[in-house]
Amino acid sequence: MHQALPRRPRQPHDLAGRARGLRRTFPAVLTAAAAAVALAACGPAVTAGGAGATGTASAANPDQLQAPSDASPSGSITIWDRSGDLYNVFDAAIAAFNKKYPNIKVNHQAVDINAKLQNTLITGSDVPDGVFLDDALVAGYSDYLWDLSGVLKPYVKDIAKQKVDVSTVKGGIYGVPFDLDPGLLFYNDTALQKAGVDATKIQTYDDLVAAAKQYKAAVPDAKPIHLEQTGFLGQLQLEMYASQQGTSLADADGKLRLDSPAYKQILGWLDSVQKQGLGTRAEYLSQSDVGALDSAKEVFYPWSIWFDFAPEQQLKTTKGDWRAMPLPAWSAGGARSGAMGGSSFVLPKAGKNSQLAWLFYQFLMFDPAGYTAVYGPNSVYPNGLDTSIPAYKPAADPAKPLFKPSPALGNQDLWKTAIEAGNQIPGGTPIPKWWAGAVDYLGNDVQKMLDGSMTPQQVIDQSTADIQKNLVDRQ
Repeated sequence: MHQALPRRPRQPHDLAGRARGLRRTFPAVLTAAAAAVALAACGPAVTAGGAGATGTASAANPDQLQAPSDASPSGSITIWDRSGDLYNVFDAAIAAFNKKYPNIKVNHQAVDINAKLQNTLITGSDVPDGVFLDDALVAGYSDYLWDLSGVLKPYVKDIAKQKVDVSTVKGGIYGVPFDLDPGLLFYNDTALQKAGVDATKIQTYDDLVAAAKQYKAAVPDAKPIHLEQTGFLGQLQLEMYASQQGTSLADADGKLRLDSPAYKQILGWLDSVQKQGLGTRAEYLSQSDVGALDSAKEVFYPWSIWFDFAPEQQLKTTKGDWRAMPLPAWSAGGARSGAMGGSSFVLPKAGKNSQLAWLFYQFLMFDPAGYTAVYGPNSVYPNGLDTSIPAYKPAADPAKPLFKPSPALGNQDLWKTAIEAGNQIPGGTPIPKWWAGAVDYLGNDVQKMLDGSMTPQQVIDQSTADIQKNLVDRQ
């Protein structure tokens, strides 16, 4: 029998919606807060082409999608995206797609994917041909999805390795990679210069602490470094730090590896920042967070590229004062970025026209006309979509920016900075089906540590035991 997807409380996901509005759907695993354990292996019986599907596969590998062979493909495809700005971006790109494929009609629907996708796949009724999905959920739905390793073969070598890895399950690739969300260190350059702090000298996390101490000496009531106060986002940020060191909560086989030197170093650093009074504990872009940012009490924000929403849309007093650089390294010469978020496109086996849906995503992600329509200046983003960068390396050319510099970041060339950071992200592993459920243990225990009621080692020991017992062993 299949295992149902239990729903998690609506907390960080709601915060994301409130903080970012229609800026973009919260990337990567954030909406995984709606689901802790994904669909198990006994999905509906699906033939090579699905129930009435035209997305046929080879006899040798009935689970692998084949590209259409028609010279002039025609038909209708149903594509699901979340409502909001990204829906509008993709919707606007359909016109460019139809210039290349005039006989393919795109039925583009704004859908609450987390609420509808599971039951739709289980019943096999009105299944869409393509779906926008958080990377965190791809592995859990893989039994219902086409293996895309065949159609992606010409592109894989040019896709960021981390994006390929997180969507790979038992050798198959189940997502067409969309965005790469590199971690960056955002900093208030104006406030730091006024205090005599040269942020550009920060190379390691020890350097960041030293800079925070220097700033606090000049501004005694400051707590310069952001410390996330929600369990879910705190765990997501923790995984960004781990990604820098080439590790994650579980290995490729789903085995826990929280008890490791990398996590001990990260948790020890977070604990030290809090104990030294160098951290502002706040929910991401909550009222208290924005207040600390705009009063220049919080001047360092290690986060994904999509933090640029804050200076562009949320901040008033310090708008234009912020800049971004690659994250500090955990050791001299180490990686200066890690992945924090990401989404892909998936093609359900039971979709009626999966092959044609592949052409749609192939165009958007790998055709210059397509990825320019998505990331370049458009009616939704006049300066271009700057809350992520393409996962496809030819589209992520540092010399050919798809979005323009932002006045909110002092007209810094964020494109070049983000591409540089993205190129340093180590490879990854598939995100385990139980990742969001781990927030009840690891995410919450990290908060207890920052409250002073647990040590870093206690977080590792307790979270490992709880995740193993309550999530891993129950798969």
